[in-house]
Amino acid sequence: MEDRGIAVDSSFLRGLASEVDAKIKTLTKKIHTAAGEEFNIASPKQLSHILFEKLALVTRGLRKTAKGGVISTRESELTKLRAAHPIISDILDHRELAKIKSTYVDVLPGLVDAKTGRLHTTFNQVGTATGRLSSLNPNLQNIPILSEIGRTIRKAFVAGAWYALVSFDYSQIELRVAAHMAGDQKMIAAFQQEQDIHRMTASEVFNVPLDAVTPELRRAAKTLNFGVLYGMGASALSEGADMSRDDAHRFIEEYFHDFSGIREYVEKTKQFAREHGFVESLFGRRRYITDINAANQRVRSEAERMAVNMPIQATATGDIIKMAMIAVDAWVRKENLQDDVRLLLQVHDELVFEIKKDKVAVLAPKIKAIMESATELKVPLVVDVKSGPNWGEQKIIL
Repeated sequence: MEDRGIAVDSSFLRGLASEVDAKIKTLTKKIHTAAGEEFNIASPKQLSHILFEKLALVTRGLRKTAKGGVISTRESELTKLRAAHPIISDILDHRELAKIKSTYVDVLPGLVDAKTGRLHTTFNQVGTATGRLSSLNPNLQNIPILSEIGRTIRKAFVAGAWYALVSFDYSQIELRVAAHMAGDQKMIAAFQQEQDIHRMTASEVFNVPLDAVTPELRRAAKTLNFGVLYGMGASALSEGADMSRDDAHRFIEEYFHDFSGIREYVEKTKQFAREHGFVESLFGRRRYITDINAANQRVRSEAERMAVNMPIQATATGDIIKMAMIAVDAWVRKENLQDDVRLLLQVHDELVFEIKKDKVAVLAPKIKAIMESATELKVPLVVDVKSGPNWGEQKIIL
């Protein structure tokens, strides 16, 4: 993957840079007008003065910085204030655009190799505690896919001549691994029956029929499904799902009541970590949890979150996806398809290939089948396949 690199459309990025500059300029003007004065938006000190002194926004529930003990203006804290004043959304948008411009839009063209005309990232195999690969110089695993600007940047990554970019994405792999490791019968049955897992969870937790699940309830259930695996508490759920803290607490209780296998997995994993000082993935990848018995409750809680999440994340994106990569590579070599199929990127639960356009219809189903049989779980592994001329404009083909 490092050697092959991925083709980049530098002229597209130059055009995007002008667009982003114009948007940043517009947002800067809006923010300064709302604040009633010009100030350095990138300065936490000046921003804090505007928000909490001049505009007198309520600071209850916001964290303070470790250094100096002042109200934090980090993204996670500002997000809590979205409803308090229109300036907050503009500041968050401004930050995202500025970060994407400085990290990708302005930088990527200069990183394209003059000889190959392609961008060659570096993959670190030992950079994470869960075993998942990390990417640097540049980090191609961190382009925000949920935002419009993030999706636009992906359009700059293109296929070489005669090739199409084809992405193979494991569907909800961490939830499937959690269902397997926890042995939760309801979750296992939902995946086996190819149900919408978030809709099913909403039906169970909010005690409504499946056909009465609204998009809002499904979104809250999705937050719950993933949050529980990361040790999410009532405060985090109330913010993530836009509900009261009391409702969030009640829904977490209901979740563990309905999915008792998940509850048992969480408790057993914490207990195992307390007794042994480590946790393991399904395939034996180990992480030592040094603070699991710490006297400080906050430190201990953080260690418990790591203990619960590590076996699931490590199994899914530390082990299974690597096993799939090795299996696909072995097949490519065996069938002598090195010129037709090229693995370019691994982004967490997604593999990005360059496949000859006239071979996609034949080869993509075979890669999908290899990935879906990388290991055998109590639930099926499912891979969604998308193809297109670039990474940002792909349509589902399988």
